[in-house]
Amino acid sequence: LCGNDSLHSSTADLMSRYVSKEMGYGVPQEGWRICLAHEFKEKRKPFQAKDVSLSNIWDHVGLGIRYLKWWYKKTQVEKKAPFIDMFGAQPLRQIYGAPLGGIGGGTITRGWRGEFCRWQLNPGMYHYKTVTANQFTVCLRRGGQTVYQQVLSVERPPTLQGWNWGYCGEYAFYHALYPRAWTVYHLPGQNVTLTCRQISPIIPHDYQDSSLPVAVFVWDIENKNDYDLDVSIMFTMVNGSGQKDDKSGGHWNEPFHLEKEGEAVSGVLLHHCPPLNPYTLCIAAREQPDREVSHQTAFSPKGTCSSLWSDLITDGRLDSPTGSSPPTPRGDKVAAALAVSCSVSAQGHNSLEFCLAWDMPKITFGSREREHIRRYTRYFGTKGDASPSLSHYALTHYRQWEKSIEEWQRPILQDKSLPSWYKSALFNELYFVADGGTVWTELSEDADVSGGMRSEDGGLPAQPAVIKEYGRFAYLEGQEYRMYNTYDVHFYASFALIMLWPKLALSLQYDIAGSVVQQDPTERLHLMSGRCSPVKAKNVVPHDIGDPDDEPWQRVNAYLIHDTADWKDLNLKFVLQVYRDFHLTKDSQYLQDMWPICQAVMESEIKFDLDGDGLIENSGYADQTYDGWTVTGPSAYCGGLWLASLCVMCKMARLVENEEKYKYYRDLLDRGSAAFDQLLWNGKYYNYDSSGRDFSNSVMSDQCAGHWFLKASELGEGDYQAFPKEKIQTALKTVFDLNVMSFAGGHMGAVNGMRPEGVPDRSSVQSDEVWIGVVYGLAATMIHEGMWEEGMRTAEGCYRTVWERLGMAFQTPEAYCEKGIYRSLAYMRPLSIWAMQLALNRGIVISSENGLQTHLQLLM
Repeated sequence: LCGNDSLHSSTADLMSRYVSKEMGYGVPQEGWRICLAHEFKEKRKPFQAKDVSLSNIWDHVGLGIRYLKWWYKKTQVEKKAPFIDMFGAQPLRQIYGAPLGGIGGGTITRGWRGEFCRWQLNPGMYHYKTVTANQFTVCLRRGGQTVYQQVLSVERPPTLQGWNWGYCGEYAFYHALYPRAWTVYHLPGQNVTLTCRQISPIIPHDYQDSSLPVAVFVWDIENKNDYDLDVSIMFTMVNGSGQKDDKSGGHWNEPFHLEKEGEAVSGVLLHHCPPLNPYTLCIAAREQPDREVSHQTAFSPKGTCSSLWSDLITDGRLDSPTGSSPPTPRGDKVAAALAVSCSVSAQGHNSLEFCLAWDMPKITFGSREREHIRRYTRYFGTKGDASPSLSHYALTHYRQWEKSIEEWQRPILQDKSLPSWYKSALFNELYFVADGGTVWTELSEDADVSGGMRSEDGGLPAQPAVIKEYGRFAYLEGQEYRMYNTYDVHFYASFALIMLWPKLALSLQYDIAGSVVQQDPTERLHLMSGRCSPVKAKNVVPHDIGDPDDEPWQRVNAYLIHDTADWKDLNLKFVLQVYRDFHLTKDSQYLQDMWPICQAVMESEIKFDLDGDGLIENSGYADQTYDGWTVTGPSAYCGGLWLASLCVMCKMARLVENEEKYKYYRDLLDRGSAAFDQLLWNGKYYNYDSSGRDFSNSVMSDQCAGHWFLKASELGEGDYQAFPKEKIQTALKTVFDLNVMSFAGGHMGAVNGMRPEGVPDRSSVQSDEVWIGVVYGLAATMIHEGMWEEGMRTAEGCYRTVWERLGMAFQTPEAYCEKGIYRSLAYMRPLSIWAMQLALNRGIVISSENGLQTHLQLLM
């Protein structure tokens, strides 16, 4: 199979320091696996202003000066976080594992060594603090005596030195197959193996449980001794998230017990009470006849903290005081502990269950103008007292979640034609749906998403049914590029949503459509050009719906580097997504609602057909391609998106029975296709643009993006063909030979721009980068065209580089260069790997319909 040899070598490298033979309890074969003692050899640095090459500096001097002035005002005067911080990029920390929590209620990320280390409880705002006291500890007792007690952490921190730290990482490994993860600990000298299974309720086509801010930890204990053991697991948690307000005072803890429907849960509530977005953390366990649950309501997570350690070591349980702790004085922190104990017979197995929940039902963004209600409150209320019910629900329903997850993943995991790296990439890249600063809120009763133009006037309903029923959804362009629903990037990432949570994809589309008809004439300076222009023009798709440090949905286009009114790709990407989403959902009301909006945005594009040949032209920074690469005349990327959009407009015109519009778009398509071929086709691929400049004949990896969307929508042939099949396949072969195989030995995916002579195009800041999400889309296009092996080889390079070589698990960046640097960690676009799965599904369907073999058998 494609790439199988390298799979074994790279997996072996991540596990090379593992010395135990224990493989844990119920750990799946597929996924991302790493020994806790592993150290990544390659250390990369984030792209910063100093990394702009000398040849590109002159083009960016003005931008640099304007950005510096804006950055100073934002950070020093307004005391706000810039939406892109070129002076404060996150350093690479090669530590992250699968995040905890459902969609839209905030996330807490655990590292693969077990630390709680990345926090997004306030919507869209991240901080990266490892909270040392947040740990699991194991206590083994035999014959009434404690024989072993260990914090399950490889760290040796300078605090809490009354605890036994420094677990040997060579005896443990981590395995992630999102939304679940497993950590296997072999306890040296004890003949005991612990497997911690972490479960978050990320369930396709589920719009209730998938919204819950909870995670469950199931500890499976295997006793390989010839005698019984009593085993306790202690879960400790600080009230807060490692920020300054942990010491702001007024925080307090209380124990709780909740019994309903014949099931009892008990634990500790940690009430965190800042003035903005207060919340309650909850650590809980299920009460069962043969388990003992005990707690410590409050302890101070500073100093040696020996008393808590001694409390557990004495008898394997905690004191369990009653009553609440007093509010913390300013300057102090407070933490809580929960322990669960059970007996494990000789050569036997037992399990313990914990839940972590957090309840922040009402949220305000940075402007503090409006209060928003999170989606999960539809089921658990808005009063801020839901943590006991959330934890009870999670502990009594997680088995059903796992059953649903296994049923969803099983057909792909059991498909022997698919390589193991792909299975890991497909599911693990989904982390960003929850951990993309994601918010999922209820639509308020007075909300109007139509932009002020009603259905009868060619607009939308004030409250479309899909938003009313399924809520509003937004996710960031990236954890470091802090703009919600960045549309040119969502174009790629949207495959994950439309395939797995289609109602959220449609909800997002209605929000975008409503903003299309709006305009904001407020003049502002755009940093790239230095010119002032309106924030938002009418009948133009916005770049984004806002910054979480401001007021998303109310103020769009937080991105102020370019004037996005000139970005021709945004409107085209809207049209292409509208039809693809209709094709996959068959939602006729959606098509009816979107048809007039699509016509309006296409009319705003047609003005760029300057010479009347049916093909739009570019000037300046009008293409969503590479910053600093000026595009002149028709280009492969935007020209291709334009033709594909005309194609789907023809299809939609037929569906709504508007023959006049069909003929109109058909005429544009026929003339545009001819001009596109004449101006851009050179016999082997489509030139970057038609300007005739030195670099206009560069090979762009993403030149077939328009065709990709047509194939994803089961168009691109017969009456709805925009590009000759033989030219698409020749172009894809050229991209594979040059951008993939002639770059980094064919092991790092496809570079954005390549010269025909086989060297990367370095004429712009981003042309010599690899964009992981673009590569996955390119691979999908290859698979649609029957180039299965080439597509898999192309995508494999990115997965190997990010997950196995650079240590960027669960923070896949927007881009990396061949050497040295990366850009924008934890980015939206790599969700486009689900476009590969759509292409694979299509291949199987077509093969079976024709009575042929599967795609792999055809290749072999």
